[in-house]
Amino acid sequence: MLFPTLAFGVFFLFAYFTAWSLDRENGKRKLFLLLASWVFYAQWDWRFVLLLIGSAVLNWGVAALIARKPLADDGSRVGAGWLVAAGVAANLLILGVFKYYGFFVDQALELLSRFGWERDLPLLQIVLPVGISFFTFQGISYVVDVKRGKTPPAKSLLDVMLLMSFFPHLVAGPIVRASDLLPQFDRAPRLTREMATHGLLLICWGLFKKTVIASELSVRLVDPVFFDPAAYSALDIAAAVYGYAVQIYCDFSAYSDMAIGIAALLGYSFPRNFDQPYRAASMQAFWRRWHISLSSWLRDYLYVPLGGGKRGLVASCINVMITMLLGGLWHGAAWTFIAWGALHGGVQVIERLGRAVLGNRSVVPTVVGVVVTFHIVCLGWILFRSETFGMALQVLEGLGRMGPATLVTPFLLTLIVGGLAMHWLPPRAIEGLAERMAPAPSLTIGVLIGLGLLLVEAVRPDGVQPFIYFQF
Repeated sequence: MLFPTLAFGVFFLFAYFTAWSLDRENGKRKLFLLLASWVFYAQWDWRFVLLLIGSAVLNWGVAALIARKPLADDGSRVGAGWLVAAGVAANLLILGVFKYYGFFVDQALELLSRFGWERDLPLLQIVLPVGISFFTFQGISYVVDVKRGKTPPAKSLLDVMLLMSFFPHLVAGPIVRASDLLPQFDRAPRLTREMATHGLLLICWGLFKKTVIASELSVRLVDPVFFDPAAYSALDIAAAVYGYAVQIYCDFSAYSDMAIGIAALLGYSFPRNFDQPYRAASMQAFWRRWHISLSSWLRDYLYVPLGGGKRGLVASCINVMITMLLGGLWHGAAWTFIAWGALHGGVQVIERLGRAVLGNRSVVPTVVGVVVTFHIVCLGWILFRSETFGMALQVLEGLGRMGPATLVTPFLLTLIVGGLAMHWLPPRAIEGLAERMAPAPSLTIGVLIGLGLLLVEAVRPDGVQPFIYFQF
């Protein structure tokens, strides 16, 4: 069940009116939202609802055991390290079986064959549950934060189940931490005019980015070029690379916008997940702006535990590389994703070494930094989008192939330029617009939002392309 569909619209209207009819009975409201979230997830495969329940029970149980340990002066739990290790290992085992089993078996078979040791290893056809990477990371952060004393254990299993299953962020994030969401579950939610206006505007904006910009670029340009790069000239391929940069941003940020907007209409606040990433002047700045909930998760639960930057420059660079390599692997069980992570990690290492030599002196103008960073990111997107290194190489080779453009049209160029130009809109433009609209009469707001939805419906193509990040 995709957000930009009639089926989801009907589902959400039912969930919205039912949830607010229970606003004075918070326990029943949470139970209803949990059941609605399971129904939502079951539209992909009902069997994985059991996995979702099992994962929530696992993390609730581990956190409850951690909470029994004595408190240290800093608020953390003493002697809970082995419980955290067991909980994290169990979460990673679930993720590994469903997402990486086939990849690791294939690599083992290839390695054995190189040494002349042919073996038949069990290769099972395992279906990848939608959003497993997101709710697994959600569970890990909850267990670790309870141990660190950053969040108290949930008051009930219901709260943990809803934390991990809440349908707005279930299948593609943002990764909302327990410290942000559990306190909201403890109290009856409120829906202010500002929240409603902001939520509706985010949904409209997300629908436009997804169904118009991302879908058009995907169907008319990106998919054909990456399906057969050898069939197109440099102009088409260059446009497809830039087009994919716009597509993946509009696709993923659109999902986050709609998730935040839907949660707001239900009375809950999610953190911002994108902040104009293509205006970043360095790779480190890019990751402060791109998929913020994931990048901050990798920082807090991987980079910092590895030692962060406390042990000197060399150790810091090593930790950055490990973090980005594992971040690449998180995105998919393929060497192309690992190479994508290595590229991002390698550039960040170079940036750190440069700062160590030059200090705080900036020898590169900001505009140059933005242009260079954007093109490095685009190079990485070639690896990210290509199914194999061979395909990525074909795309790179095609950038030198002369010939006429067969796919590029003024309309597609307008979408690419417009998708990049939105990074230079005033910061938090949607929030500002919501603040200006909120004092208007409800009827006026409703008419304006309705006209926006009708406009998106009129210009969008038929059908809905799956969200890119559903595969992760």
